[in-house]
Amino acid sequence: MTFTPQITDTDVETITRTIATPAETQSVAQFKPGPGIARLELKFDIDKLREALEECLRREAFMGEMQDQGFAALPLTQKPGQTEWTTNDLSGRYWLRADDRYTEEPREDLVPEINFSEFNPKFAGTYFEQVHAELTKRFPIGRTRILSKGLYNCNSWHRDPEPRLHIPIITNPGSLFVVNHHVTHLPADGSVYFTDTRAYHTALNGGETQRVHIVAALAYDQVTE
Repeated sequence: MTFTPQITDTDVETITRTIATPAETQSVAQFKPGPGIARLELKFDIDKLREALEECLRREAFMGEMQDQGFAALPLTQKPGQTEWTTNDLSGRYWLRADDRYTEEPREDLVPEINFSEFNPKFAGTYFEQVHAELTKRFPIGRTRILSKGLYNCNSWHRDPEPRLHIPIITNPGSLFVVNHHVTHLPADGSVYFTDTRAYHTALNGGETQRVHIVAALAYDQVTE
């Protein structure tokens, strides 16, 4: 197409220069480290992770009141002797700017992560128990949950009291994680990803299949405000 603009200014030059270069479409299906997100050296067997997920779901269904909205949880850890989970146990404190006032506000109650120190006996003997054991050798691990996100679904834009570890089990190239201004895909290949969720972040699933991650809270000193 040949087009001759009536005006040639910096805006025209910017767009002309940009469209002269083909858009990059390959690396978006890979992991790209950035501020607040890194891939660790630790790695697990992805086939065993998926087998463990199937076994756990045979024993217990996903929990949570937001399943119709595409968000559900399965607790892999608990407070010693815990038998029931509240909505707050499954989600917990976060902060967000919910509207055009741009005012940050807290939601829900702070969860003392360090209290969730016991592996859920319902899932004893699964590969997830080994995963939890390996994590606790290295880090103070709090709530460890399997989190499911439905297709075409997005979390709120928020920050948490502590950073998290993510281990993707089921994903797709349209499943992305955003920390502040950095966005990347987290492939499900057994890798463990550190996400500094004390910063503003969201997870979204823009694909046509479910997204399922193990998410382990790092129970260092929590942000309280």
